[in-house]
Amino acid sequence: MPGKNFVLRTVPQETAIVTDVAVGKLARRIVQQLLDDPGHPDTGDSVSALTLLHVLVELQRSAERLQRSAAQDAARTGAGYPQIGEASGMTRQGARRRWPGLFHHSSEAPTEQPMNTVPAHPSAVLLVEDDIADAMLIEEALSQRGARNLVQVTDGVAALEHLRDPDSVRPDLIVLDLNMPRMNGRELLRVLKSDEDLQTIPVVVLTTSAAPDDVTGAYTSHANAYVTKPVNLEEFEQAVQSIDAFYLETTTRPPRE
Repeated sequence: MPGKNFVLRTVPQETAIVTDVAVGKLARRIVQQLLDDPGHPDTGDSVSALTLLHVLVELQRSAERLQRSAAQDAARTGAGYPQIGEASGMTRQGARRRWPGLFHHSSEAPTEQPMNTVPAHPSAVLLVEDDIADAMLIEEALSQRGARNLVQVTDGVAALEHLRDPDSVRPDLIVLDLNMPRMNGRELLRVLKSDEDLQTIPVVVLTTSAAPDDVTGAYTSHANAYVTKPVNLEEFEQAVQSIDAFYLETTTRPPRE
C-alpha cells in the first residue's frame, strides 16, 4: 500500500524547537513568494503530501505558541484583553478564553501569590478566592483602577496565616468568596469579625451565590457588603471596580496597624 512505510524522522519536540525558530523567517518568505511567485509546491506523491501535512500541522502549532508569546509580551507592555482581542480578530472574552493567565497567573498558582508590582503606598487588597479564572478577572479589573498591592490566597486558613504574619502588609480591603476548601468564606468571616485585631478591615463578600440564607448569614456575621458575581464579563469587571472605587477611594479607612 503506497505510503504505509512512511515514518517521520524527527520527534515532535525536535520539530517544535526548529519550527519555532524558523516560522518567523518562513512567514516573511511565504509573503514574498505570494507576491512574486504564486506557484504551489508539488504534492504528487503520498510521501510529499504527508510531509507537507506534517509541516503544516507543526506550523500551526508553532504559530499558536508564538501567538501566546506575543500576547504575553503585549500584556507585559500594558495591553489588556480588549486590545489583545482586537489585534487577534476576536472579542476580549475570546482572547481571555484562548490565553488565560496573561496577567501573572498560572494553573499551578501557589497558595499565596503576589499579583501586581506596585509603587510606593498602594492600596492593599487580600483576595480570598480559589477560582483561578475569577482571580484573573478580579486582578485585571483592579489593575485598571491603579496600583494595588493584591495578594491572593485560596482558602480561609491561608488567609488567616497571611493576616497574622507580622511581616505581611495589613490589607485595606478583603474580598471574600464563600465556597472554598479547608475553611470556607462563611467560617472565615465569623473569625475575622470576632477578632479584635482584624475586625476593622472591611470585608466584601463576592460570590456566585444569591441564596437568601447566604446573604443574610454574611450580614449577620458583619460583612461590610455582599455582591453576587455577575455572569457577564463586563458587568463582573464593573462590579469589582465599583467595590474598589468605594472602599479604596471614597471611604475613610482606619489606619494600618
